[in-house]
Amino acid sequence: MKTLQNLFILLGFLSVIVLAVSGPLYQSELISLGTAFLLLRYAAYVAAATVVINVLFFIFRRPAGARAGASVLSVIAAAIAFYLPFSQYQTATSVPPIHDISTDLVNPPQFEAIAPLRADAPNPVEYAGEETAKQQREAYPDLQTYTTAEDVNAVFAKALQAANDMGWEIVEANEDEGRIEATDTTTWFGFKDDVVIRIESVDGQTHLDIRSKSRVGRSDVGKNAERIREFLAAL
Repeated sequence: MKTLQNLFILLGFLSVIVLAVSGPLYQSELISLGTAFLLLRYAAYVAAATVVINVLFFIFRRPAGARAGASVLSVIAAAIAFYLPFSQYQTATSVPPIHDISTDLVNPPQFEAIAPLRADAPNPVEYAGEETAKQQREAYPDLQTYTTAEDVNAVFAKALQAANDMGWEIVEANEDEGRIEATDTTTWFGFKDDVVIRIESVDGQTHLDIRSKSRVGRSDVGKNAERIREFLAAL
């Protein structure tokens, strides 16, 4: 029985290790994205079973000393390994399966400098189309063109500063054209999402539109909309 308990203590730690390495293994191109997601799924399954069984061991076997401490740590590790993928799954099911978000859905800002960098990306550089626009309007109605009385140059400077503060890699900042293009790379899996900002004068006001698009994946799990909100809040 102690051997079985030790096994499930070990599995708790193993589940969080598998969770942690799935992203770096994908970034290193040692495994495919599908395999990485499969690791996340199985880590969550093992973690859930580990939590339940370790709790049962606590109730019926009452471990003491070092084994009790190891069991508690194993439950905590397994809970983390289960919660992170599960929370991502919950988020994914609460947002539309889209990955191209813009504050202007009629005339979205276009990628120019970044276009060659996306040549081999699964998601093409072109805007995803009206079906995506329709889903965005329903899910993210708050994402609208940023309008201000400040002059174009002042808004450009603020936008560039905000992009730098958010840690984006600036690919091009063309003040004459009022266009900023940048790439934001996620920490865990190293996903690259591209951003283009357009700033122009319209009827005496300055309009800023921003578009954020993922290079891979059908759904961005709400990340592009979150990025745009954070950027607009920083202006």
